[in-house]
Amino acid sequence: MARMFLNGQAMEGGPFHHHLEGAPLVARTRTAPGYRFFSIGDRCPGLLPDPTSEARIAGEVYEVPDAVLRDNLLPTEPPELEFGIIELEDGSACFSMILRRGESQSGRHKEITEFGGWRAYLRTLGREA
Repeated sequence: MARMFLNGQAMEGGPFHHHLEGAPLVARTRTAPGYRFFSIGDRCPGLLPDPTSEARIAGEVYEVPDAVLRDNLLPTEPPELEFGIIELEDGSACFSMILRRGESQSGRHKEITEFGGWRAYLRTLGREA
């Protein structure tokens, strides 16, 4: 089992939630401070580690079986993201998808850190997650 922090379309109610194949929700939480948040074409979000950021980004932690992670969840992630480890607000480490190195410098992704989470950002677009 892998503890996986999700903060986008695979969260409960999202269009990719079915990729979790029933993996149990462990917690609704936030990251520790130290991350910025970007929209990748308004299709999905990406976390960017940044020790100068005080933002805490909302998401959900799931206990995902290794096979589900490998075969269903990771293959659906966009190429702008990579598998990584983040810190949650309780100080624990957790797997998550983070913005691939160099992507933030490309200028292609809109920073949405100020919204504190994907659902809050989507509401500004008149969409629900």
